[in-house]
Amino acid sequence: MTVLNGAATVAEAVAAALNQDYGGEVEVVVAHGPSRDGTAAILARLATDPRVRLVPNPSGGTAAGLNAAIAASRGEVIARCDAQSRFPHYYLRRAVEILAQTGADNVGGTQAAEGAGFLQRAVAIAQTTYLGVGDARYRTGGKPGPVDTVYLGVFRRTALERVGGFDEGQVRNQDYELNWRLRQSGGTVYFHPDLAVAYAPRAGLRPLWRQYWEYGTWKRVMLRKHPRSLRWRQLAAPGLVAGLVWSPAMLLTPWPWAAAPVPGAYLAALLTTAALEAARRRDSATLALLLVLPTMHFAWGLGFLVGRARPLRGAPA
Repeated sequence: MTVLNGAATVAEAVAAALNQDYGGEVEVVVAHGPSRDGTAAILARLATDPRVRLVPNPSGGTAAGLNAAIAASRGEVIARCDAQSRFPHYYLRRAVEILAQTGADNVGGTQAAEGAGFLQRAVAIAQTTYLGVGDARYRTGGKPGPVDTVYLGVFRRTALERVGGFDEGQVRNQDYELNWRLRQSGGTVYFHPDLAVAYAPRAGLRPLWRQYWEYGTWKRVMLRKHPRSLRWRQLAAPGLVAGLVWSPAMLLTPWPWAAAPVPGAYLAALLTTAALEAARRRDSATLALLLVLPTMHFAWGLGFLVGRARPLRGAPA
């Protein structure tokens, strides 16, 4: 686990990782970045448990922290955890069973986003809709089978060593990049719905915008390294932004009607998704989808198109 400014969630994440019905030995290795919110004191208390060990992560980078934690760990199976996630009690047991059954290098499931307040619930809903995330099985669920990536992941140590671990130059999108290299080396990344992990998403539009801007920016960086890894859903948000920018220009042409299809179709998709989710979930937070979904789409799309990939700034994953 890597932690940076995780005082609000890290104790619960560590407790869930320790509260497993797995029959073998479990250790939790936490790579701690330069937090400013009291995380250090919480980790010091957690480390009184002999099963919890701390390693420094001076850069605060997620990939660097994961590599440091993996190097300090002893197990032959490495489970990636997140300070904002909570493993179900059977997670490690089922993951090891699925690793053995499938022969995969990495197994994982869905990011089961759960929100507390009004806006956070809306973000959690948005991150499980087709309009919000496309056909990514680790977001929307589905049948067991090989996929391009999973949420977090439970790895064979030998597989991580084979590909050289996480790319420390990849500030975001580290998991997808690693899983691409695993698959290119002949390994399998396997999705199983039993491995769903609860996750607390961003609770405000500003942090959500920053998160998705960085996702888009670093996806472009990742695609420069591995252009064959491109999936259609990764072009949807940049295509939407380009279409909305281009649409007004059509008013100045002999085909002014061509200005309407993209914004019209997008508005219809937003309203339809919000209405369907409202009917399905009976949650007033679905009203905020009309703000949350555009925030995700425009931030990701603009980040992809014009974002600058900056050096590590200590942003959490």
